[in-house]
Amino acid sequence: MITYPPNLKENAHIGVTAPSSGVPDALHHLLHEAIKRQTERGYKITVGDTAWTQQNLTSASAIKRAAEFNAMMQDHHIDIIIPPWGGERLIDILPFIEFNKFQPKWVLGYSDTSLLLLAITLHTGLATAHGTNFIDLRGTEMDETTAMWEDILKTPPGASITQMSSNHYQHEWQFDNPTPHIFHLTEKTVWKSASGQPETLEGHLLGGCIDTVKHLMGTPYGDVNKFVNNYIPSKNIIWFFENCELSLPQLHRTLIQMKLAGWFDHCNGIMFGRSSAQKVEGDYELIDLYRTLSTELAIPILYDIDCGHLPPQLTLVNGAFATIHFNNGQGIVTQSFK
Repeated sequence: MITYPPNLKENAHIGVTAPSSGVPDALHHLLHEAIKRQTERGYKITVGDTAWTQQNLTSASAIKRAAEFNAMMQDHHIDIIIPPWGGERLIDILPFIEFNKFQPKWVLGYSDTSLLLLAITLHTGLATAHGTNFIDLRGTEMDETTAMWEDILKTPPGASITQMSSNHYQHEWQFDNPTPHIFHLTEKTVWKSASGQPETLEGHLLGGCIDTVKHLMGTPYGDVNKFVNNYIPSKNIIWFFENCELSLPQLHRTLIQMKLAGWFDHCNGIMFGRSSAQKVEGDYELIDLYRTLSTELAIPILYDIDCGHLPPQLTLVNGAFATIHFNNGQGIVTQSFK
């Protein structure tokens, strides 16, 4: 069975460490702002050394990054770990992560962080949370979708919680002109299905940024069938992916590789987040890929959901049993921590 961390308490202790990219000097003010906002909201904050440094596309050496993450995972005073943001080289630290020494606690983030989240859940059965990063919690307000991260992680084991698709999303980042909740939510959110029809999906959630999580295939940290046999008796998975930078042919090849690797053997459905990388290649369009995959796997596929680099995003818990209802451009996601 899945292990769910204790539900997040009021005035919880947040550990901020950078298992991938740290924050360069010129952007330290963003980290200071996020610390200030969350302290004002009642959280206690411990920031590791790696959060403040950046060189060679990473915050520190793999050994130092892993050691700091391991220490926070083993520190009973820290309730949740939220990296400042993602990056490029998180995969370096996997051989040094002490999975067998973890204390159950939440780890929250997205982008490159999602590689670590998925590895933890697949390797240990410990639920992890794909959602906002720490830097994006620096606003004086939070939009309704982003703010659900707290409600989701405050849900006790054995209970369920429902969240709705957003009303609007951000098409592009404007770092020099932040709103009170950081994001510029100007575009109407419209979820879609490959079939063009209403859909219902049920299964245990797994996923992340497909650019990075794809690299778990063929490693000891990406054994999906072992995870299914050890931790989810229902053997039903709903995958969620968001594409940051993969071209359409690269995305196509990645999804076919996942299929050949057995990642979709127990798949009841796939959800794809919005992406700015969705460009037409000749006469081949993204919808062609989604429709073909839906037909070949005989599963429903939803896309343009609230997940990834075009915020806001839902907080989706790796390992949680979810029921997703889609109809008329909107989605309802219920997650059960059972």
